[in-house]
Amino acid sequence: MSKSYKWYKIADSINDLPFANNGLTTVTVNGKTVCLGNTNETLFACASKCPHAGGIMANGYIDAVGNIVCPLHRYKFDKNTGRNSSGEGYFLKTFPVEHRPNGVFIGFESNSMFDWIK
Repeated sequence: MSKSYKWYKIADSINDLPFANNGLTTVTVNGKTVCLGNTNETLFACASKCPHAGGIMANGYIDAVGNIVCPLHRYKFDKNTGRNSSGEGYFLKTFPVEHRPNGVFIGFESNSMFDWIK
């Protein structure tokens, strides 16, 4: 069964997004705050808070192998799958991002159990 997404435009281009020096920022889309990352002009999006202790992911960093790292306890997550890569067993919700000719879009699953996340 394939997933169905509702797409939301978040910017006209990558250059319009307010990334900090760590390559991360937060954006609020359709009432949900998400962490947005940029590694070499490739965008990714995930939940704004770490599933372990609620650390703000945009205050963390992207490590040398491309994991997003929580600022509180340094838990590492694969930016594409959300899988915890440092062994603690947590999962970080991720969202698809597309760079299209008419802008940058983020997708939220339609009728998802994650619709309540803000």
